[in-house]
Amino acid sequence: MELFLVIVAFLLMLLGIIGSFLPVLPGPLTSWAGFLVLHFTEGVQLSTTFLVVTAIVAIVIYVLDYIIPAIGTKRFGGSKAGMIGTTLGLLVGLFSPIPFGIVIGPFVGALIGEMIHRNDSKKALKAAFGSFLGFIASTFLKFIVAIIFLGFFIVKLSEHNASWF
Repeated sequence: MELFLVIVAFLLMLLGIIGSFLPVLPGPLTSWAGFLVLHFTEGVQLSTTFLVVTAIVAIVIYVLDYIIPAIGTKRFGGSKAGMIGTTLGLLVGLFSPIPFGIVIGPFVGALIGEMIHRNDSKKALKAAFGSFLGFIASTFLKFIVAIIFLGFFIVKLSEHNASWF
């Protein structure tokens, strides 16, 4: 049973890394679920502090995933309408059946929001590009956190390898 839990925890870690790129899975939160499963094994005990801190990090990254594209829009001269368009585009892209909707959505949403706010296609395109860069930054941040979580997982597991082998 213990080996089964370790395998499930490892699979959750891998799904967390994949979830950094796929909008269907919340990457760091899925990786954190791997820590939680690992905690319930007899061979590895994770401290409550470790679990709470990593959970907070995972939740903060999850929330930032929705905020960073809007910040990118604002940094590239976007208005509040562009930021709202980015957020709405992200949500529409998330649930749309369009391939890469999660990438296209924030860009198109920011573009539409800026075009409604001011009819300047050059500024609207610049704000939409900022939204896209924000999305890329957010994805990179999720990936880095998921990789760090995997590193912690391997370290915690190797500290207790005597009980597995």
